[in-house]
Order: sequence, then C-alpha cells, then structure tokens
Amino acid sequence: MRGIEELEKELEELKKDEELEELEEELEGKLVELDEELEKEKELEVELEEKLEEDEFELEKLEEELEEEELEEEELDEELEVKLEEEVEELEDEELEEGELKEELEEDEELEEELKEELEELEEELEGKFDEELKSLKEEL
Repeated sequence: MRGIEELEKELEELKKDEELEELEEELEGKLVELDEELEKEKELEVELEEKLEEDEFELEKLEEELEEEELEEEELDEELEVKLEEEVEELEDEELEEGELKEELEEDEELEEELKEELEELEEELEGKFDEELKSLKEEL
C-alpha cells in the first residue's frame, strides 16, 4: 500500500509542479504584459516631456512677444501723451491769440467809432464853413 500512497504523493507533487509551472507561465505572461505597459508608459513619458519642452518654449516666445507689445504700447502711450500736451499748448496759444485778436478788434471798433464821430464833427464843421462861405459869396454877389 505504501507504493500506492507514494505514487499518490508523487502524483500530487506532479500536479503541484504542473500548477506551479502554469502559475509561472501566467506570471511570465503578466510580466511580459507589464514590461510592455512599462515600455509604453516610458514612451508616453518621453512624448510628454518633449511636448512640455515645446510648450515651455512656446510660452517663452509668447512672454517675449507680450513684453515687446507692452513696450510698444508704453512707447505709443508716451508719444500720444506728448502729442496731447503739444495739442493742448497749441490750443492754449490759439486761445490767447484769439483773445488778443478780440481785444484788438474791440479796440479797432472803438477807434472806428471815434473816427466816425470825428468825421461827423468835421463834416458838420465843413458844412458850417461851407454854408458861411456860400453866404459870404452870395452877399458879395
């Protein structure tokens, strides 16, 4: 009987060995799958790093462009401010000149009025003298 028991034990050990081999094959298959996944992840990581570098480079370019645009905007603002100041000065000068011209015009109008009055007085005086002269000429005739 011992022989049968020993054979049964051997059979059980063989079954265990077969199961172990199957498990080992399964594990090897899973290990291969894991290696493939790891390789894919490494490739993906490399792609992501490259994309990140490209994005960082693009971001730097955009930041530089933004800085340049901000500088240009500042320069334009300064130019506009200078132009506005010049325009304001010109307008102030024109207003002063206009005020002076109005004063001159008022003075000219006053002078014209005075001259008209003097002219009227002279005309009256001349008419008076003319009338007197005419009278004296009539009397002489």
